[in-house]
Amino acid sequence: MSPRVVAIHQPECFPWLGFLDKAAQADVFVLLDDAQYSKNYFNNRNKVRTAQGWSWLTIPVETAGRAGQTFAEAKMGEDGWRRKHLATWKQSYGSAPFGDRYIPFLEDLYARPLAELGEFNTAAILWLFEQFEVKVKIETSSKLGCAGAATDKLLSICKTLGATEYLSGISGKEYLEEAKFKDAGINVRYQDFHHPIYTQRFEPFIPALSSFDLLFNHGPQAAKILRDPSFPRLTEIFT
Repeated sequence: MSPRVVAIHQPECFPWLGFLDKAAQADVFVLLDDAQYSKNYFNNRNKVRTAQGWSWLTIPVETAGRAGQTFAEAKMGEDGWRRKHLATWKQSYGSAPFGDRYIPFLEDLYARPLAELGEFNTAAILWLFEQFEVKVKIETSSKLGCAGAATDKLLSICKTLGATEYLSGISGKEYLEEAKFKDAGINVRYQDFHHPIYTQRFEPFIPALSSFDLLFNHGPQAAKILRDPSFPRLTEIFT
């Protein structure tokens, strides 16, 4: 039987390049949408490049009386944030080399009648996968019916999907119980992501922004820049 690599990650908001790199190395990529939602991480926000440095793009999420809600249950607020987001995208990237090419997708995304954060994020993720040529099978954890928490949850998902290897982010070294995977005959590998250095609209270079930053600046070359080991990269490992 050929090896089957499974990676698992919450459906981040306008995810960064490390998210795409992780998915590109997997055979199956699971969007962990039935984990408990936590606000003000990368679940409902991410960074974009501005002339002043960087700025958060944040999606308001309804949390009052919703303690313990899962990612799939989290609902986005309705306070004009879509219009503000679009204004920021256009101000930051409208004059970028590929601004005219990709702004229309964002206009379409914000116009869709989506209420759940998970649905909105997933729509952006799937589109980014297409642009970056990430060809991976997508699953959502809420449809797999795997019980447990922490390591037990991840292991259950891997078993259900017939994984021979679990690809974890580097931060997994802090909490994963590797022995449980070993006992199940599943190898654990940690992502070794060195961020590419590329030309941005403004200087100096700022890493770990939304993947849209690379796309707006380099267009169809973005997929090659993400993967090409000969492309200049930061020396430290990014999580």
